[in-house]
Amino acid sequence: MSWRALFRLTTPVLMGYLPLGFAFGLVAAQMALPVWVPVLMSVLVYSGTNQFLLLSLWGAGVGTVQILVAVALLSSRHLFYGLSLLHHRFRSRGQKHYTLYALTDETFSLLVSLPPEQGLANAGRIAFLNQCYWVGGVLIGALAGHELPLALDGLPFALAALFIVLMVEQFMQVRQPRYFVQALLMGLLCLWLLPREHFLLAAIGGCLLLVAGDYLRSRRHEH
Repeated sequence: MSWRALFRLTTPVLMGYLPLGFAFGLVAAQMALPVWVPVLMSVLVYSGTNQFLLLSLWGAGVGTVQILVAVALLSSRHLFYGLSLLHHRFRSRGQKHYTLYALTDETFSLLVSLPPEQGLANAGRIAFLNQCYWVGGVLIGALAGHELPLALDGLPFALAALFIVLMVEQFMQVRQPRYFVQALLMGLLCLWLLPREHFLLAAIGGCLLLVAGDYLRSRRHEH
């Protein structure tokens, strides 16, 4: 596929990554971080959810160990994405390593929606374009936050609303209400029993245990 065809293919990702990246850059600017910090995070971390989480934990003064554990738990789903592609034959080792590194939810969805040969042949370029969209949005947002007199008072509410919308979209795709009910109950339980600084890690860990238990039960039924 040509670069023009790949650009058309990844345009929906562009439309999502630019405003999200812009919002992340604004948040980083609001925290008085230099422009290069969010941009470098977008190159090395490259995970919108983790990057927003890092900023929130960083701003709350959470310790390094807790931040690392939270990011590891939140990123655990990407292990399954990578494992599902390991048995495929990529064009080169470099393309394979970069694709697995830059594999996001949206990139994975694009790759699995294409015919296997076509998706793997263009996997590296698709991942590269998507990362460029994200880094570009973050750079524009960080520059705007530092150079323009933007009112960011309502940004925390906007970000909370954004994640609620993303959750609703996930619900419309998965159509499994019990997972969302279990996550809600686990969050409320942890919020009730634990102090705020330990709430997030406990809630994520508890939800992972629920998912693991559901997976083991389904395997038993299969056998």
